Amino acid sequence: MEIQTNSNRSPHGESKLDCFHCDGLINRNGGDTAEVSVPLSLPGKRTTQTEGENLHRLRDRKFLLEDKKRLCALALGTALLGILLMVIHAEICPFVYKPGSKIALIINCSISLSTGCLLVLIIAFHYKDIRLFIIDHNQVDWRIAMTSHRVLVITLELLVCSIHPVGTYWKVGLYGNSSSPAQLCVSSHHSEALLDIELLLSVLMFLRLYLVHRAILLHSKVLLSASYRSIGSLNNINFTFRFVLKVLMNKHPARTLLVFILFFWLTASWMLTLCERQRQVSTGHMDTALWLIAITFLTVGYGDVSPITSCGKAVCLFTGVMLNRGQQGVACTAMLVAVVTEKLALNKGEKHVHYFMLDIQISKRIRHAAANVLRECWLLHRTNITKGNRGEHRRHQRCLLEAIRIFRQLRLKQRKLRDYVSEMVDLPKMQMIMCDLSANWNNSYRELEQRIFSMEQKLDDLSHCFQQTSELLSQALRHRNPEIR
Repeated sequence: MEIQTNSNRSPHGESKLDCFHCDGLINRNGGDTAEVSVPLSLPGKRTTQTEGENLHRLRDRKFLLEDKKRLCALALGTALLGILLMVIHAEICPFVYKPGSKIALIINCSISLSTGCLLVLIIAFHYKDIRLFIIDHNQVDWRIAMTSHRVLVITLELLVCSIHPVGTYWKVGLYGNSSSPAQLCVSSHHSEALLDIELLLSVLMFLRLYLVHRAILLHSKVLLSASYRSIGSLNNINFTFRFVLKVLMNKHPARTLLVFILFFWLTASWMLTLCERQRQVSTGHMDTALWLIAITFLTVGYGDVSPITSCGKAVCLFTGVMLNRGQQGVACTAMLVAVVTEKLALNKGEKHVHYFMLDIQISKRIRHAAANVLRECWLLHRTNITKGNRGEHRRHQRCLLEAIRIFRQLRLKQRKLRDYVSEMVDLPKMQMIMCDLSANWNNSYRELEQRIFSMEQKLDDLSHCFQQTSELLSQALRHRNPEIR
């Protein structure tokens, strides 16, 4: 935080504090800082440089998270728009396109334009993610964040999002000198390969739906709740899509499964229709495709309809693997899981030995990871002293961050293992303690019964002795005073 002060003093002896640059207030349209006139500190309280930097980082982090959420929503909307245009292009193709019509070219240009916007949004999202990484790790050079894994993920996303049908442009080039238009719907011998390529590109556009899990994660109440984040950080819980999906399945299991099954059913049916339409078979209609997909994932298999093309067979196979929810499939799967679990499960002694050896191995790996952290710290310190190459300095910083990450993962893994082992040990231990307590209580009860019985016998003896003593006293008194009767 950069503070501008004036050395001139007022007549009252107080220094003038004009304004300071608040780097945390970031413009929503860009990353430039804004100059705001605010008082330096509260009366009687002085703001240090470290506190100002922390506030700056917190504000930047908040704005970056909001930008990421907004960019992810825009990217998902753009991806869905491109898929919708592709579906419209495929559905109106056999009915609307006329000779000399440019509708196909207009729709394909719209799909390409949405694809370009999607690529720009993906790049902007990863740019915000890299800035967030720099703020979290208090680094200056952005090249430290560009690891091989991040570069591979960005490249793969750009390749997936760039897939869209481009057959119209090819057909326009092929038929540019003829009077016939670019008919992508009518199959012919010389354009069969082109139709197959466009069909494949159209189906692969559904890979853009991977953005759904990112949008759900960034817009979930779990990630936005401060209590969730604080408790999760104390328990070393990573808020990933898997955790959010578990929370949704725990809160709304029927609704989540229903939405997923319906969406997958409609998508697979339309893909099957698109694959089978070029052969002009019965499965090329939407109603028949809906029936075929339904009997496929219900494992009924009446045999009245079946896919003809290789693409349709692949769609049905994928549907049978993903959505096998029939009673026969569930029963067979349950029996198979029960038998395999019983055969492969470890007994109590084997579990103790196995987890004990795992704990030893993880302890060794933790020592090696700690040694790597110390080594990378020393190499980074030596690089700072010698003022060596900046590339080598960044490489050591990246290696240090990777070593710290591995060390933390191993510590977390050891903690989870010990928690699981302690749970395994605590239950038999508690059972043994309860058995010992029950046995002690039974022994104490029996001993108490014996003592009570002996006390009753002694009380009877005492009462008998008292009676005899009273009789003897009465006889002695009669002998001494015969007049007393």
